[in-house]
Amino acid sequence: MDIVSAYQELGSYRAVVVVCRTTHKTVKRIVERRDRGQIEHGRTASPKNTDAVIGLVAERVRATDGRISAKRLLPVARAAGYTGSGRNLQWGLQFDH
Repeated sequence: MDIVSAYQELGSYRAVVVVCRTTHKTVKRIVERRDRGQIEHGRTASPKNTDAVIGLVAERVRATDGRISAKRLLPVARAAGYTGSGRNLQWGLQFDH
C-alpha cells in the first residue's frame, strides 16, 4: 500500500508508519506534497537489502516473541546471504514483529 492511500484510509501519520514501514516525518512530507499538487505518481519502491532474509527474520522474531536482538540475529542472517549492516538489520526488526 502506498503512503498516500494509507493516509487517506487511516487518517493518521503514525498509523501509516506501521503499515508502510517508514517514519512519521516522511508521511507528513509526502502528504503535504500531495496537498500542494507536487506528488510524483508511478514511483516504484526500491528493493531493500533485508528482502532476501525477511522470512528468516520474521521466523526468528516470532519464535522469540520479539525478544531477539539484531546483534544475535546478524550471524544467522549473514549465513543466509544478508550483506547489510547490523544497524540496517536492527531497523528492519523494529517493524517486523
